[in-house]
Amino acid sequence: MDLELLRTFLEVDRTRHFGNAGDNLNLTQAAVSARIKLLESQLGTRLFVRRYKDLQLTAEGHRLTRHADILLSGWRKARQEVL
Repeated sequence: MDLELLRTFLEVDRTRHFGNAGDNLNLTQAAVSARIKLLESQLGTRLFVRRYKDLQLTAEGHRLTRHADILLSGWRKARQEVL
């Protein structure tokens, strides 16, 4: 699992906007979209329902947020202990 994909997923969830998430992550909107599509492909499920000017998490997306937070937090703690 690529942690950058999870970071991107959480930022899109937080902002509810691919462009704003890209701005916050210093990525283009296309790069954010590609990361989300790759994550969805790896998981085999859709994480967002995309409608015109409306972006909502699917049930699977809601479940992933808990795990993504835990994984990223664990990674930060591991890095602090190693460094």
